[in-house]
Amino acid sequence: MRKIVPKEWTKKIRHWMLDLDARIDSTLFSSGKGARELYERYSTFMDRFYVGRWKRWVFIEPLSEAATIGLGGLVLMLALAVPAFRETADDDWLKKSDLAVSFLDRYGNPIGSRGIKHNDSIPLEDFPDNLIKATLATEDRRFYDHFGIDIAGTARALLTNAQAGGVRQGGSSITQQLAKNLFLSNERTIERKVNEAFLAIWLETRLTKNEILKLYLDRAYMGGGTFGVDGAAHFYFNKSARDVNLAEAAMLAGLFKAPTKYAPHINLPAARARANVVLDNLVDAGFMTEGQVFGARRNPATAVDRRDENSPNYYLDWAFDEMRKLVDTFPKSYSERVFVVRTAIDMNVQRAAEEAIENQLRQFGRDYHATQAATVVADLDGGVRAMVGGRDYGASQFNRATDAYRQPGSSFKPYVYTTALLNGFKPTSIIVDGPVCIGNWCPQNYGHSYSGAVTLTQAITRSINVVPVKLSIAIGNNPKNQWEAAKRGRAKIVEVARRFGLKAPLPDTPSLPIGADEVTVVEHAVAYATFPNKGKSVTPHAVLEVRTGAGDLVWRFDRDGKKPLQAIPASIAADMAGMMSHVVSEGTARRAALDGIPTAGKTGTTNAYRDAWFVGYTGNFTCAIWYGNDDYSPTNRMTGGSLPAQTWHDIMVAAHQGVEIKEIPGIGMGTKLPGQVASASFATNGAQKSADIKPPPPILTKRGADILVRVEKLLDDAAKTAGDPAKPVKPVSSSSVGFTDSFASAVPDKPAAPAARKN
Repeated sequence: MRKIVPKEWTKKIRHWMLDLDARIDSTLFSSGKGARELYERYSTFMDRFYVGRWKRWVFIEPLSEAATIGLGGLVLMLALAVPAFRETADDDWLKKSDLAVSFLDRYGNPIGSRGIKHNDSIPLEDFPDNLIKATLATEDRRFYDHFGIDIAGTARALLTNAQAGGVRQGGSSITQQLAKNLFLSNERTIERKVNEAFLAIWLETRLTKNEILKLYLDRAYMGGGTFGVDGAAHFYFNKSARDVNLAEAAMLAGLFKAPTKYAPHINLPAARARANVVLDNLVDAGFMTEGQVFGARRNPATAVDRRDENSPNYYLDWAFDEMRKLVDTFPKSYSERVFVVRTAIDMNVQRAAEEAIENQLRQFGRDYHATQAATVVADLDGGVRAMVGGRDYGASQFNRATDAYRQPGSSFKPYVYTTALLNGFKPTSIIVDGPVCIGNWCPQNYGHSYSGAVTLTQAITRSINVVPVKLSIAIGNNPKNQWEAAKRGRAKIVEVARRFGLKAPLPDTPSLPIGADEVTVVEHAVAYATFPNKGKSVTPHAVLEVRTGAGDLVWRFDRDGKKPLQAIPASIAADMAGMMSHVVSEGTARRAALDGIPTAGKTGTTNAYRDAWFVGYTGNFTCAIWYGNDDYSPTNRMTGGSLPAQTWHDIMVAAHQGVEIKEIPGIGMGTKLPGQVASASFATNGAQKSADIKPPPPILTKRGADILVRVEKLLDDAAKTAGDPAKPVKPVSSSSVGFTDSFASAVPDKPAAPAARKN
């Protein structure tokens, strides 16, 4: 290296590096010296502001701590605000929930509407002054004074609620309620309240007070499937919101708090009591005097009688939710918000389903200690023809057909047997019905007995519990480790259930094969359509066709909807149909048998008789029935082969009227039933019932009973008008209008034995 580099270059490089080192040292020294001088100058300058002794602890330290805590609070608020502001990321946020949908049945007849009224929207200045004042006095008196959150009002509500020992006043401002309506759900969580507060402040920066109030009056749910005060005014009073008087305005303003509880067409006394509270608020707030509201107190509002209107509200709620999701799939550039939607509902089947459930609950509900039921009837392409989400929509809008997760019991077993057939078993395969344990869990059959060697067809017909558990172990295919085999087997069962269309969580538990997990009625019903569909699974849907208000076609299910998927081979579906037909013909569901119509299905009964199911299908439709109680209390030994099977039979008889009967692959066409098949004894979970159970006699529907009550009242009024009050009016008997039961038996609160009938 020394020979390569000349000596003079080596000397120059050494000098250059020494010079560089000196410069770096000098720079660092000068910088340090300068920094020290600056710090000394800063310290000298800050010494002028030094505060010592008591002034420091009284003023300086608290201010410093406040600044530190405030900075931390700002960081925390920013972190909490991020989820709330994500809801506003959509540029079209103001139109997210302003759909206006008119619904038609499958034949094009109007059945109801949902959403915001668009065509006759009323400017804020056209709303009556008493309606605006009633709303502000009840919902947010300081609306025009706060910044979106009424701190004083919230504190007052907290104090009032604390003194009352319960919730008496709400602390949310109108802006917060609008934020919830536009962006959030109704769940009662701290996270939702935090998001609501941030979004309220955000709305206040984007909209004027009048715009916020106008949106609130147009978007709030007002009961009866209506949104906005104008829609509510038309529904309850048959007039525009422009024309409501003070009494009607007070009743409308009272609906904001609890539209279901105070809806006048459901509970007029409660609605009038709430309206009286609104009038008190008007006086307390100083918006009106007692003299001004006196007339409204003496002459309260009367709502239009809509008891005869039979709108399929559970179905419409579900269809509207489906429509909201569907609109989100439309292109961002699509701005249309008014739609006419043709649905799959058949109102004849819908009414038959409602009446069948009401009749069964009124006649047998008290004996069985069952208060609720739900059902779904669907075409084999997944289109829902009828849906009953509960006994009374006016009393509870919770849809038990779509939102309630209940244990299916033995009605889950067809997914287990399907998995077994997919893994080499046959309907004639023999398996021993005997004791089995997975860990410390040992399933028991109904009656705590065993049948020994049985075929899979016999096992599903008798609804034996041990066999599905043994199948889950067998299809796990791990003879060395039974626990691991059962776990792998259950994973395969869940996979098959997913192919059928079940979206419920289905957590892995040893009791999964006998239906211990939870499903919804609508998913369970449509999943069974896979069997008569030759193994193709379909998606439950309400919407068949979407058009704009002008009539332009936007979406059609047969063209744009989700296509069927081949979930299982057609041969497996046919084998399962053959096995499940025995459940109806000679097993636990004899009461579901249809005369001349091929039928298959499975009953289900859960522990302590909390849930009773029957899910079945024909070559035309599939249908699921659930009975139970909202509070999960046990029924009085109700099984799936009792009321559920009988209700299924009644509904499907009506559904097949005027319909070309189709065969089920694997069964063929139906056969004529023996005359007394409906009253024959039937087996439940492997045990033969000793007593015959006869089909319930026909009784008056609730609507029929209401009509008779009104007829009787009209005759009574007519007699009084005629001037002969001393002469009693003979009550209208059931025979006078062609009914077979006495009037007393039609009253749900006081059930009575039906009158003797002539054959």
